Amino acid sequence: MNTVWFMVLGALLVGYAVLDGLDLGIGTLHMFLGRNDNERRTNFQVIGPFWAGYEVWLLTAGGSMVAAFPRLYAASFSGFYIVLTLVLWLLLMRGGALEFRSHMKSPLWRDFWDLIFSVSSALLAILFGAAVGNVVRGVPLDAAGNFQGSLLMALNPYAVVVGVLSLVLLAMHGANLLAAKTTDIQRARARTWAKNLWYAVVALTVAATALAFWARPTVGDNFQRMPFLFAIPLIAVASLIAIPIYQNREQFGKAVYAGAMLLVGLMGSAGASLYPFLLPELGSTTGGLTIYNAAAPKHNLETAFAAIVVAMTVVIVYHIYIHRVFAGTVRASAVDHSY
Repeated sequence: MNTVWFMVLGALLVGYAVLDGLDLGIGTLHMFLGRNDNERRTNFQVIGPFWAGYEVWLLTAGGSMVAAFPRLYAASFSGFYIVLTLVLWLLLMRGGALEFRSHMKSPLWRDFWDLIFSVSSALLAILFGAAVGNVVRGVPLDAAGNFQGSLLMALNPYAVVVGVLSLVLLAMHGANLLAAKTTDIQRARARTWAKNLWYAVVALTVAATALAFWARPTVGDNFQRMPFLFAIPLIAVASLIAIPIYQNREQFGKAVYAGAMLLVGLMGSAGASLYPFLLPELGSTTGGLTIYNAAAPKHNLETAFAAIVVAMTVVIVYHIYIHRVFAGTVRASAVDHSY
């Protein structure tokens, strides 16, 4: 059951990255891909029906930590309190931008919320990526599993590179979606950004992979012990190859799916390299919080698992339904002016 919960928590985090990553990517490029008020309304309308539902995955991941791995929740939320508070404020500001932008007709008011939306989306993409980098690298923990580091410690070279990779990857992910969902000049602009960002994604993926072995020399041990795990990074490689093929064929919907699989491959590889650790101790090959010493009692794990299966089944069915309802392209000449 401990291993099952490790995979459940990983699936929730990957699901959030894939889905809300689209919104963060569009937000990052919002000021570049929307040159006037109507085009920016189009950006909002592309993500408007979905963004709140996507954040359920992040909330569920946090709740899963409490239910399944309470010591992980305690260590990470206390150690990165300032960062997590910043993430909370950025999520609130991004949501405020989506909801408040069109409540006043003043151009200054709208420009303010456009800028807030773009900056908060970009910073969230960087912070989420940097968090993954710090988990792979390991953090300072004492014998009881309590965090002993500082905020500056989190800004190490490897975490910064992974944070920038996250920013660029999600920007490409969002640009692919806009190219699939919009028309005319906005589609052409999104297409150009998506194609150009692919080169940066490849370069940063190679750099982050190479630096991972410097940041944590044991990062490849699980792959040597369990060769079938190589299928996970191969998903990332295949996705990197597929994305420009779909882009050149003007099949941007398929490019979005390939970008989703790239996130699955990259984050899955990180998880496979960590197992059974949830939060490794920096500089140690044996210390840290694992799926065993950080887990709740077995009865709690079983009860929580039954609850999350029911809850996430409802969420997934809702996502399928809402995406079918709002399928198709969004034209800048016919946007909903509530955004």
